[in-house]
Amino acid sequence: MDSLLIVTTGGTIDKIYFDAKSDYQVGDPQIGRILEDLGVAFRFRVIALLRKDSLFIDMGDRELMRATIEAQPETHVLITHGTDSMVETAKVLAAIPNKVMVLTGALNPARFEGSDAEFNIGCAVGAVQSLAPGVYIAMNGRIWDPAKVRKNVDANRFEASEG
Repeated sequence: MDSLLIVTTGGTIDKIYFDAKSDYQVGDPQIGRILEDLGVAFRFRVIALLRKDSLFIDMGDRELMRATIEAQPETHVLITHGTDSMVETAKVLAAIPNKVMVLTGALNPARFEGSDAEFNIGCAVGAVQSLAPGVYIAMNGRIWDPAKVRKNVDANRFEASEG
């Protein structure tokens, strides 16, 4: 991997809460700061494309993501995305040939102590460097095929689905 393209779309990973977890805004992308703090040994470039909760990402946003990623020269792409509609976005991105794309996010904001954000980002970085071209989801310590995973909202985790 010569260089990693990171596309940020918002979601919980970048949320800033103003009270006990109800009034929020999607803030600046956190992934660049996280990777710099960790001293990663690869080059990366961040495109801050959207700042949306994934419940509000629509087909127009997904097409914008697809067109933006397809137009970039990098073949390795990490996408930060809200967890509620991550699977739907991954299915749209599957139309992009010859790129390894890994979507990840967080169930708790990166700004929160004990957030799963850094772990999920680390898992996604390892995955994007080692997988064949295609689209994948990195959550809860696993790499998932978007056609065979779902978010279990009640358990607040990703799990295998019938696909």
